Amino acid sequence: MKNTVLSKLRNLDAYPKVNEDFFTRSLSGGIITLVSSLAILLLVFSEFRLYLHTVTETKLLVDTSRGETLRINFDVTFPAIPCSILSVDAMDISGEQHLDIKHDIIKKRINTNGDVIESKPDGIGAPKIEKPLQRHGGRLEQNETYCGSCFGAEQSDDDCCNSCEEVRDAYRRKGWAMTNADLIDQCKREGFFERIKEQEGEGCNVQGSLEVNRVAGNFHFAPGKTFHQSNIFFDDLMSVHKDSYNISHRINRLAFGEYFPGVVNPLDGGHWTHETSNGMYQYFIKVVPTIYTDIRGRTVNSNQYSVTEHFKDLEYISPNSQPGVFFYYDFSPIKDPIRVQKLIHLNGD
Repeated sequence: MKNTVLSKLRNLDAYPKVNEDFFTRSLSGGIITLVSSLAILLLVFSEFRLYLHTVTETKLLVDTSRGETLRINFDVTFPAIPCSILSVDAMDISGEQHLDIKHDIIKKRINTNGDVIESKPDGIGAPKIEKPLQRHGGRLEQNETYCGSCFGAEQSDDDCCNSCEEVRDAYRRKGWAMTNADLIDQCKREGFFERIKEQEGEGCNVQGSLEVNRVAGNFHFAPGKTFHQSNIFFDDLMSVHKDSYNISHRINRLAFGEYFPGVVNPLDGGHWTHETSNGMYQYFIKVVPTIYTDIRGRTVNSNQYSVTEHFKDLEYISPNSQPGVFFYYDFSPIKDPIRVQKLIHLNGD
């Protein structure tokens, strides 16, 4: 019984062969077989590609979001401005200001070839003074608590400025330019001028991110720490000013929000070479809020942007204008939802 079943299975043939006496092989038949096989393979491949293909559906909506924040990610290189004097500032139309931002920002010193220079420990510069100057005018004695003078910029009798940076901040709050840094004890002890001189001829790569309100505003890169006086912004390095600053720069990356597939940041890889004296390079950016939904339904809230550029030669504008690279951004009232879908779904197949 078992052998009979196996014998039937062995002789089973769904496509029984024609006896060779009833057919002949020919060149045309071989060509037709080959062409039909290739056509079948091509159809199978094209249908598989069609199955995997997706389309992007976009539409415009009114943006009704309020009270949110935006993360700006940047990576900008200045070949001719040293890190010791380069600052990052941000402000918006609501009146919020952030001057000389340091958190979430990394500065890398680079040489003329663009290679990163290894960072050196703080304190390199002028010889350290063992007994710093106290606020009351005497030198720090043993068992005394150090409280350095703010050199007239104190806001109260208890204010202390124990570092050159704190003196600069106190001057900035008063709206004063730091024209006497060579006479300030803290700056002499820390080798402030020596560090600036040491980095002459170097460049700086600045990368990081800013968290800003979703309102119109600007952020900029400028030599010196910005201070505000009579509704005009100055920088505090008047005592070490050069005749001009070369604001040549390369934007390696500038993004408003998270990355999503297909996003195009028009300023990425952009480069501008400084050819004149002190100048102000301005980018006017229109940010379009964007919601990206992938084929699996995962959503990314981000932004796209368009940009126009403008250069101002400060020699012909105002002697008090600040050189630097400025990014002015504003938000479009229209939101752009982007949804990725299967083509087969759209065709209703």
